[in-house]
Amino acid sequence: MDVQVEVVRAATQELVDAFGLLLPQLSSTAKPLDRAAVERLVSCATNTVLVARVEGAVVGTLTLVMSPVPSGLRGRVEDVVVDSAARGRGIAALLIDEALRIAREAGARTVDLTSRPDRAAANRLYERLGFRVRESTVYRFPLGPAR
Repeated sequence: MDVQVEVVRAATQELVDAFGLLLPQLSSTAKPLDRAAVERLVSCATNTVLVARVEGAVVGTLTLVMSPVPSGLRGRVEDVVVDSAARGRGIAALLIDEALRIAREAGARTVDLTSRPDRAAANRLYERLGFRVRESTVYRFPLGPAR
């Protein structure tokens, strides 16, 4: 199976459709992205959106967020998802490898990601690729809808 991983440069209808297929497989609460939302995602200077293609069709995606902070350039991998029909073929690993390459070339000191404990296969993959569990507590403040 030939897999191509590429950086997305434009918010095409193909990409909107791909997110429509993939995001519900990542989260049951994910809301569909319209073209404007995909454009914001792709055009944001801190984001690098990657897609994986098999026979030309998008079967996976990952977003690398890079942020300069006082302690150095940091990377964060967000929303890794591979279509259920294409899982188990190393596609997520190819996406992550490319994200790590991009972060390394940009001079990032670290790359973080989070994953729910119930995503056992994903967690095994991340550890196999060299990610280590960090002794930290993640806090989230829900802002809710804008008023």
